[in-house]
Amino acid sequence: MSLYEELMKANEHYAASFDRSSLTAPPARKLAVVVCMDARLTVEEFLGLRTGDAHIIRNAGGVVTEDALRSLIISHKLLGTREFLVINHTDCGMLTFKDEDLRRRLAEETGADASELEFHAFDDLEANVRAQVQKIKDSPFIADDVVVRGLIYDVKTGRLREVA
Repeated sequence: MSLYEELMKANEHYAASFDRSSLTAPPARKLAVVVCMDARLTVEEFLGLRTGDAHIIRNAGGVVTEDALRSLIISHKLLGTREFLVINHTDCGMLTFKDEDLRRRLAEETGADASELEFHAFDDLEANVRAQVQKIKDSPFIADDVVVRGLIYDVKTGRLREVA
C-alpha cells in the first residue's frame, strides 16, 4: 500500500467517527501561533491545545514572512485572535545554510534563475525569534494591545523558553 493509500484509509477511519462539525472558524482560545514546519514539533500537544483552540501557521523556520503576516492579520482582524506566539526550536535546519548558498545550488542544479528566492535562513536562534516578534509588533494592521511573545522549543527536552 502506498503512503497516499495509507493516508486515505486513515481518513476513512477518522471520518467514520467525526464529531467536530460544531467547531467554529474563530479559534476558541483567541490564539495564533507561528511555528516551524519541523515534523518533530507537535504544537498542539506541547502547548496543551485542542482542535479549534488556535490558528497554527507553519513554515520553514517559523518566520513571519509576508504570507505568515497575511494569515496573522486575517486571524486577528476577521477571526478575533488577541495573542500571538512565535516559536522557533533548537536543532533547526534553517541554522544550517545561508540563502545565497541555496540559491547558488538551485541555479547550478536546475539552470533556472534563483536570485530572487528568499529562504529566510538565520544563524542566531534567539535573535531570529526577537526579529519575528518585532515584525508582528511593527505591523500597522495588528492592534497594539495584541500580546506577542517569542519562544524557543527545545527538541531534546520538550520545554519552551520565552525569549521575547
